[in-house]
Amino acid sequence: MTIEEIRRSIESREARVGILGLGYVGLPLAMEFVRAGFRVTGFDVLADRVDLLNSGASHIGDVPAATVKAAVESGRFRATRDFAALGDTEAVSICVPTPLGKTRDPDMSFVEAAAREVKARLHKGQIVVLESTTYPGTTDEVLLPLLQAGGLRAGEDFFLAFSPERVDPGNAVYGVRNTPKVLGGVTPRCTELAVLLYSGAVDRVVPVSGAAAAEMVKLLENTFRSVNIGLVNEVAIMCDRLGLNVWEVIDAAATKPFGFMPFRPGPGLGGHCIPIDPLYLSWKLRTLNYRARFIELADAVNSEMPEHVVRKVADALNNRSRSVRGSRILLLGVAYKRDIEDVRESPAIEVFHLLRKQGAVLRVIDPHVREFDAGGGERIATVPLTDEELRAADAVVITTDHTAFDCARIVRESTLVVDTRNATAKVADRKKIVRL
Repeated sequence: MTIEEIRRSIESREARVGILGLGYVGLPLAMEFVRAGFRVTGFDVLADRVDLLNSGASHIGDVPAATVKAAVESGRFRATRDFAALGDTEAVSICVPTPLGKTRDPDMSFVEAAAREVKARLHKGQIVVLESTTYPGTTDEVLLPLLQAGGLRAGEDFFLAFSPERVDPGNAVYGVRNTPKVLGGVTPRCTELAVLLYSGAVDRVVPVSGAAAAEMVKLLENTFRSVNIGLVNEVAIMCDRLGLNVWEVIDAAATKPFGFMPFRPGPGLGGHCIPIDPLYLSWKLRTLNYRARFIELADAVNSEMPEHVVRKVADALNNRSRSVRGSRILLLGVAYKRDIEDVRESPAIEVFHLLRKQGAVLRVIDPHVREFDAGGGERIATVPLTDEELRAADAVVITTDHTAFDCARIVRESTLVVDTRNATAKVADRKKIVRL
């Protein structure tokens, strides 16, 4: 295809779009391309997920089943495990996981596997965009040589770019369409065509000088959050030692109309991005003989917060002449943040393990999560929130501040509440409450 033919196929919505990975990033993106009038094929290795989506259901809370059903029934969306269908697409977005390995180094195996599938069907005129968060240089150093190995040249025969996902699960205001999309190609022509493609599904695309710059943008965004959360978590520990209410201090500081942005402490970092993405940058800088000190310090503080929570629980029980061992402890919330079902990297799971290691008898309540993986193949089922559960607990620990939790009721029916989220701020009875 010529450049003009590629342009016309995008502008006329004749271009077929492939999305590799139909999770929290890929499925919302697929639905926006469908909404924009494109035909979309979603690829995933999980048979159950593919069957679910093709039936018109959804496994992502932010994507209603009705949206998926309408997309399937329109004929503009289908899911498949057959990667041969990549050969029928004019554009491909790679939205696969990028976890850390056991040594906390980047695990690029999912990205590389997806890229190999694309390479096997790569054809002239195809646009390939990586959305998976990674370290600066991945698109140029990993994807580019892999895709060019077959003889096609980026910027001439195919067009390669990076565009970081900015998905915020549970955010009712900002989604894929109205969140500005940063994008950088490996050549100016790659940027130009990828911007044209994404402009059909996103209100505003922000082009940058190259793929590495776009990769760095994402890491700056999440490093900013990680470092500031690490700071406020340490302030919470300081206030605890000083006998001060950290929430009062933050709220008062937030009244300053300039030069301050409030962050809130909690039991630790969760989700796929903030606990992981800065470590990609730290790893990359180590290969260049530079130590990312802010990132490492913030990671250390944030990683220790579950232990701080457990110490607060232990001290609160000790003050009531009880030990953690043998105590019945009720965790409220296992999702990593309010009103979502996502438990990835949730600090509540680490709190669960630490308390169980000390001999606590644990029960978990989460209205958004039926069960969760506790590691090693162990599945833990959550239980309903009842007055009986609250009364039976020696301590109730609020690890996620879901809006479904009636905090006045929780405090009223409980013997002891350890609140890591300031969820009980408006509850009058403070005698039972221990704050972070």
